[in-house]
Amino acid sequence: MTQHSHHHTHPAPVGKDETDVTDAHHATSAAPPHQHHAHQGHDMADDHAVHSHGQHAGHSTAMFKDRFWLTLALSVPVVYFSPMFGHLLGYMPMEFPGSSWIPPVLGTVIFLYGGQPFLKGGISELKNRQPGMMLLISMAITVAFLASWATTLRIGNFDLDFWWELALLVAIMLLGHWIEMRALGSAQGALDALAALLPDEAERVTGNGVETVPVSELTAGDIVLVRSGARMPADGTVVDGQAEFDESMITGESKTVLRSVGDPVVAGTVATDNTVRVRVTAVGNDTALAGIQRLVAEAQASSSKAQALADRAAAFLFYFATIAGVITFIAWALLGSLPDAVTRTVTVLVIACPHALGLAIPLVIAISTEQAAKAGVLIKNRIALERMRTVDVVLFDKTGTLTKGEPEVRNTATVEGGSADNLLALAAAVESDSEHPVARAIVRAARSKNLVLPPATGFTSMTGRGVRATVDGRTVQVGGPALLRELGLDEPEPLAASTRQWMNRGAAVLHVIDGETILGAVSLEDAIRPESRQAVAALQSRGIKVAMITGDAQQVAEAVGSELNIDEVFAEVLPADKDKKVAQLQARGLKVAMVGDGVNDSPALARAEVGIAIGAGTDVAMESAGVILAGNDPRAVLSMVELSRASYTKMWQNLIWATGYNVIAVPLAAGVLAFAGIILSPAAGAVLMSVSTIVVALNAQLLRRVKLNPSQVR
Repeated sequence: MTQHSHHHTHPAPVGKDETDVTDAHHATSAAPPHQHHAHQGHDMADDHAVHSHGQHAGHSTAMFKDRFWLTLALSVPVVYFSPMFGHLLGYMPMEFPGSSWIPPVLGTVIFLYGGQPFLKGGISELKNRQPGMMLLISMAITVAFLASWATTLRIGNFDLDFWWELALLVAIMLLGHWIEMRALGSAQGALDALAALLPDEAERVTGNGVETVPVSELTAGDIVLVRSGARMPADGTVVDGQAEFDESMITGESKTVLRSVGDPVVAGTVATDNTVRVRVTAVGNDTALAGIQRLVAEAQASSSKAQALADRAAAFLFYFATIAGVITFIAWALLGSLPDAVTRTVTVLVIACPHALGLAIPLVIAISTEQAAKAGVLIKNRIALERMRTVDVVLFDKTGTLTKGEPEVRNTATVEGGSADNLLALAAAVESDSEHPVARAIVRAARSKNLVLPPATGFTSMTGRGVRATVDGRTVQVGGPALLRELGLDEPEPLAASTRQWMNRGAAVLHVIDGETILGAVSLEDAIRPESRQAVAALQSRGIKVAMITGDAQQVAEAVGSELNIDEVFAEVLPADKDKKVAQLQARGLKVAMVGDGVNDSPALARAEVGIAIGAGTDVAMESAGVILAGNDPRAVLSMVELSRASYTKMWQNLIWATGYNVIAVPLAAGVLAFAGIILSPAAGAVLMSVSTIVVALNAQLLRRVKLNPSQVR
């Protein structure tokens, strides 16, 4: 059999046949929890290397953490035994044989071990002709290292004992990068979570029965047995049986979908109520799940190219320090002496890399992350925080984000003379033995009104049509249009007028039938979150447009969009097209924040300038997003906007202070005021660097005053 492309296996958009789909609403098994383990043969992730974040290529959070703690431990004796530091604080370090060698020996270890990431990064930036923070740091520590050894070995007439400054500079920069790395997101987590949607093994039908084989051994044309509660191991077509499939991990929609002979099914989805046989049409890289995975990897790669503010400031300071160093050396060599020229130049180059600049952004990110967490917002990606203030449009996924993602009874209508409460109680009695979301919604609605449910016996599920039970000796059935067609019943016109209106709005309609008499009908819709109205209005009041995207039918989407006063609605969107819609908005010059909760949202979350995942959503959506909302309150997006604006202000204040300090300190270190007797000594320059760091740290702490509470959104 010819292997099909994964594009042929996408399910139809949920909502296009929404009424009939809901008729077949009795699933009895829940999907098993995700099993997070390695999958042999799942080579989808191998096609795309994980893209590292700019200057941190090849580095991990653990690496920076380990190097920081060891460097910090080694720095203590280096600082204590440094004559320059002792002179600054007015104490004499204890002396014993070899004590004078402690700073140079441990300082060398710090330079080679703790400084290694910066040295490698600096070389890389130099090769790429893109100077940034790594090159600035590596230049400073290399100059400090060489000058300190020259002083230690008494080469030349220099007093440039920078061992303690070298140690603290490396330690603080490692701390800053460790903090920074913790805030970075990773594409690998999303790819691993996608792979975890597939089972390790499949039941393949053979001439002798059924055999259990690794998923990697399946080929197109194989017949597999998928039991109730099991996940599809590959894309395929049902060849025997029918079952309700939970496709929420692919479509993001909560309703189960009836799949029978001839219908396509997708890898990773779950058969919830029956066992079916499926002919495999696509495996591995050709499945729909793999297609989504590729989109996640590509989109994540495209969003990782942005540079942080600190990198741009570092590039400026590199050129500034280099030019200042060259001018300083030439000027002092011509006007003074060679030792003076070297001393002034080394001082300029060392203090050109202030501790404050290395901590300016990471400190703000760390405190912002902490403040956001208190408001139920997890910031995974530093760039997401920076970009949130620039967003022009927030694109919400409908189901599970603006809505609750579960059906809710919206209307009831009875034939003439009937009681709406009695109708709802009767329907709830019939549905009380079912675990299907629609059944639970009807029972929940009845109980919310404190209705007494009559006892029901003989519950029967009629797949694709509805349910039946005996209530007070009467046979009562609850179902939709398919059940009416089977029984040959027509709605009375007054009732039909109501149900037509509901269906035009996109609601699912279930009829309550006593024998062969229609008693009435109830409508079920995905309930809109009360907080959604506040969130939409608050965003719009701040000049941010609101759009909505969904796989639901056009009339369903428009009904929700109209009720929430949303600016733009995208309906009947297939999984791959969600990513394209984000790209379309971006092509119009808009910066997009995407809010979603399903696997099908993952590529769009990664493609958007800011991806925001609802915490109650899937693991993949959360891995693909730069921001995660711990709860389901869409008003938390407003908290992100406010936090972004406040933290961006602090970033700039810190950068201006850190960079401004250099603009003043470097010329003083170079000796531009030497004619007036004002020269910044190496020791004084080092002290000023420490003061600058303290100022930056205190300023970042002011972010704690920003109040983030979604319930107070206006």
